[in-house]
Amino acid sequence: MKHIYIVRHCQATGQEPDAPLTERGQQQAVQLASFFAETAVDSILSSPFERAYRTVSPLAEKLGLKIETDEKLTERVLTGQNHPNWREMLRQTYDDLDLCYEGGESSRGAMERASSVVREVLESEQTHTVIVSHGNLISLLLKHFDSRIGFPEWESLSNPDVYHLSFAGEQPAIERIWRE
Repeated sequence: MKHIYIVRHCQATGQEPDAPLTERGQQQAVQLASFFAETAVDSILSSPFERAYRTVSPLAEKLGLKIETDEKLTERVLTGQNHPNWREMLRQTYDDLDLCYEGGESSRGAMERASSVVREVLESEQTHTVIVSHGNLISLLLKHFDSRIGFPEWESLSNPDVYHLSFAGEQPAIERIWRE
């Protein structure tokens, strides 16, 4: 049995790659480390974005584990331009997985990118892995395993958030386990 914990980063000051955690986000990161205190975590993977890496730093320090960063865990880019109706544009990408706006990445492309990280973990020796990433990419990763997941589930994500994927075979059992 493999256990993968998908973690959305804690509260941050913005969306840019180097956006730090807010003071509240730093407190949440410490809470997150305590949340995993009784879990036999043996590896940690993170988006290289500052807010993701800092989210899991207290846990890595507490467990004496190294954080491996993976570019495949960066947030999905919806479009290369700012649009006032970006939420509606995003909603449409859950209905049409191949919809790709200029300068952006399709949902299907993001799902493949994120699920490749999970496949690598499943092929590794680790049994309890924490993966830290970003809201849109996480919701698409979950959708990869459960097609019922979509825009409403993305909207309901919190900062932080944690989903437990337990694999006994190809398809995991998915459970939202974060309770703040």
